[in-house]
Amino acid sequence: MQPVQPVGVFDSGVGGLTVAREITRQLPAETIIYYGDTAHVPYGSRTVDELIGFADAIAGFLIAKGAKAIVDACNTTSAVALPYLQKKYQVPIIGVIEPGIIEALRATQNGRIGVMATEATVASNAHREALLARSGEVQVFARACPKLVPLVEAGLVSGPQVEAAVAEYVEPLVEAGIDTLILGCTHYPFLAPVIQEVAGPGVTLIDPAAATVRELKEVLAAGGGLRLPHFSQAHNFFVSGDARAFSEVGFKLVGWPELKGARKLELE
Repeated sequence: MQPVQPVGVFDSGVGGLTVAREITRQLPAETIIYYGDTAHVPYGSRTVDELIGFADAIAGFLIAKGAKAIVDACNTTSAVALPYLQKKYQVPIIGVIEPGIIEALRATQNGRIGVMATEATVASNAHREALLARSGEVQVFARACPKLVPLVEAGLVSGPQVEAAVAEYVEPLVEAGIDTLILGCTHYPFLAPVIQEVAGPGVTLIDPAAATVRELKEVLAAGGGLRLPHFSQAHNFFVSGDARAFSEVGFKLVGWPELKGARKLELE
């Protein structure tokens, strides 16, 4: 691991930009190489074999591009593909589920934790099993939210359509008495204001991005890979689908000029 190498980040689409944004906040010296698998988004309805295949191809690409560490910024592939990736590759690969679990357990007061996620993530039981493994006293209420990723991918993060979809998924969790809600998909933080409005002030939202990047920082420091402040090259963005659509939505969401230079690159 060399400090000058980039950090790899991948997701099914624009959701991983919430993690990339947090990397720029906590580790502003680092350069990011990002891959959004927009040709296959949403991941929530994909099979486990498909998800492992997608994640494997992307990780291989990022490593070939010189990534010193990779953040799997997709809860769905973190749930089903991360062990495979970590076993296959020597480069450190960090998921987003475990950091969010730890934050949720710190935050909850009544032990009733909600999870919003894709269908595949909910079906994997990854959040439930991780929560119960750390604390057998908590109750977990998981809700699949298939309408949300397509809305964010279309650049819709507010308005009546978003409010109706969020209410459909969040209101049953609030009725179950949760006091903590894990945003179990990296697309969902873009909807956080609407989710918080529906959930109410008594529910703490958990965005795993901050805790994930703290773990990344520890991994880089331990491997001698932390980059000192410098005039870094611009971040690089690749997608498997429509680069223009990704650029426009990504720029709308995070405002980075580099997103306008996103390139289409299909992987085998």
